[in-house]
Amino acid sequence: MPTTVGEFRADGETPLTMLTAYDAPTAAACERAGIDAILVGDSMGNAALGYDSTLPVTVDEVASRTGAVARATDETLVIADMPFLSFGVDEAESLHNAGRMLKEAGAHAVKLESGSHTVDLTERLAELGIPVMAHLGLTPQKVNQLGYARQGTSREAASEIVDLAVAHEDAGAFALVLEHVPANLAARITDELSISTIGIGAGKNCDGQVLVANDVLGLGERIPPFAESFGDLRGEMETAIADYVDAVEDEEFPADEHSHVESDLDDLY
Repeated sequence: MPTTVGEFRADGETPLTMLTAYDAPTAAACERAGIDAILVGDSMGNAALGYDSTLPVTVDEVASRTGAVARATDETLVIADMPFLSFGVDEAESLHNAGRMLKEAGAHAVKLESGSHTVDLTERLAELGIPVMAHLGLTPQKVNQLGYARQGTSREAASEIVDLAVAHEDAGAFALVLEHVPANLAARITDELSISTIGIGAGKNCDGQVLVANDVLGLGERIPPFAESFGDLRGEMETAIADYVDAVEDEEFPADEHSHVESDLDDLY
C-alpha cells in the first residue's frame, strides 16, 4: 500500500482502490482490507454528521476526522478533503487550512474540488510540499449550481474538463478524481495524463476507483446509481441493537458472567 503520493500510481495491471472513512475503526478496517488510500471526504456531512449536503462541513470537522483516521493507520495514504469555502477565497487562508491537514491532523495530502480557480492554488500548494489530489466532473460543493447531474456530456463541457485535467497535472497535482462523467471521457483523460485517475461513476478505464464507505458497507438508505453495496451493515446494526434492547428488557443481560461480586463487601449491605 502506498504511504507517499509518489507511490500512489497504478502499475498497469491492478487498479488503485480508495474509500472514504471518517473514524478510526473504519480506517483500521480499510487498512486491514488492503485499501490503497483513504479519503476523509467532506461527504461526512451527509454520511456521518447529519447534514443535508457537504456545504456545512467545517475545516475543524475535517481536521478532527482526519486525525482519527491518521492515528488508526500506518501504511495507507490518508487524503483530507478541503470543505466548501476553506479554499479559493483568500490564498493565505487556503494555504493555512490545507497545511493544517498535514501539520496538525496527519494527512499525507489534500483533495480540492477543482476548476479554473484552483490551478494556481494547486501549484502553490505543491510548491509548499502539500500534495494535491484534484477533482473534476461532478463537484458536490457546487450542488446549488449543478445539482447532482452527470457532467461532461456535451463536447464543449467534455473539452473543458480535459483542459482542466491537463492544467492541474501541469500545476503539480499527483492524482485526479473524476466523478459522474461519461466513461469514454474518463478513458480519454486517463490516456492523456501521466498522473493516476480515480473514478467514481466514471467507468472502469480509470487507474483506480473510489466510493463512499456508507455505500460500500450498506449503511445508507439509498445509494447513487454508480455505486454498489457490498454488505448490509445497516441491517446488521439494527438487528444487534434490537437484540440488546430485548436482552435488557427481558433481564437476560447482564448475566452472571458479566458481573462480579466482592464477598468482602457483603457486610456493607
